Amino acid sequence: MQFSISRENLLKPLQQVCGVLSSRPNIPVLNNVLLHIENNQLTITGTDLEVELSSQTQLSSSSANGTFTIPAKKFLDICRTLSDEFEITVTFEEDRAIVESGRSKFNLTTLPAEEYPNLTDWQSEVDFALPQNTLRRLIEATQFSMANQDARYFLNGMKFETEGNLLRTVATDGHRLAVCTIPLEQELQSHAVILPRKGVLELNRLLESSDEPARLQIGTNNLRIHLNHIVFTSKLIDGRFPDYRRVLPRNATKIVEGNWESLKQAFVRASILSNERVRSVRLNLSENQLKITASNPEHEIAEEIVDVIYSGEELEVGFNVTYILDVLNALKCQQVRIRLTDASSSCLIENCEDSSSEYVIMPMRL
Repeated sequence: MQFSISRENLLKPLQQVCGVLSSRPNIPVLNNVLLHIENNQLTITGTDLEVELSSQTQLSSSSANGTFTIPAKKFLDICRTLSDEFEITVTFEEDRAIVESGRSKFNLTTLPAEEYPNLTDWQSEVDFALPQNTLRRLIEATQFSMANQDARYFLNGMKFETEGNLLRTVATDGHRLAVCTIPLEQELQSHAVILPRKGVLELNRLLESSDEPARLQIGTNNLRIHLNHIVFTSKLIDGRFPDYRRVLPRNATKIVEGNWESLKQAFVRASILSNERVRSVRLNLSENQLKITASNPEHEIAEEIVDVIYSGEELEVGFNVTYILDVLNALKCQQVRIRLTDASSSCLIENCEDSSSEYVIMPMRL
């Protein structure tokens, strides 16, 4: 069996699929990608048993339909170094794959396609579509708050929640919380799942900044997304995500509004002299003024004063400056609103003009 394909048609989908593979798989065949040839179309599939990615591309020619495996990294490295001038021809003979292009020839060992695992077929409980750039915004607005290798395994991912005509993403590491909600064009049944951290990062890598549609299918154990010629599938975390609604401070008594750029730059400068280990900054709030102070074990001190809109009692409170900057970088707006209560309560940060994203940060003891 033999097929030919241009390097341009092969390289991008092969790179995308190889991105989900494990660097040290327990099963030898997972070092390979699965190649399925049908009706002059090539479908490349890779998996690490948690995440699966399939990408389809056009062949120049094929002698027959069939399914084979080929060593992923070696095949990718070969394709990267070949010239666009010549087509790539792959011939499968028993347990060998012969890759030829121009005056180059490579003879690779293959493994039986029957050994290649796939995430089992499943029935989706929620099925809908939205623009890719909208889904990307949902993920980027919250992904930085995901935990990483936390013993509370259900925090090592992102909650996707449908409620009526709303789609919501939620992430928390126990010290901060990010929530983003967008309206959809259809009513959906209420459903919530947790997509693992790797699945979130891989999906965001695949999404384009365009209004091309992304079709989401959410099941009990898997989430699947169709993007043009790509099908992305991920297993879900079987766990109970914390009730984020209980964390959102709704009765804040001290409300501060300030310019996003001024606040961001002030926190960036203050962070230079913050303690590298705990990253704490002190906020002193008074009439229409916010003073930001950072210090470190070398007794170096940074102080920033920012004009804000505030009238009320004075307040001194501490926060992790990295968490604040992560939120400000995600918001990218004109005016920021910060809701505070006291030195021992969390704060809520949001865009003054757009309430679709909400961020909660726990205070630090000064």
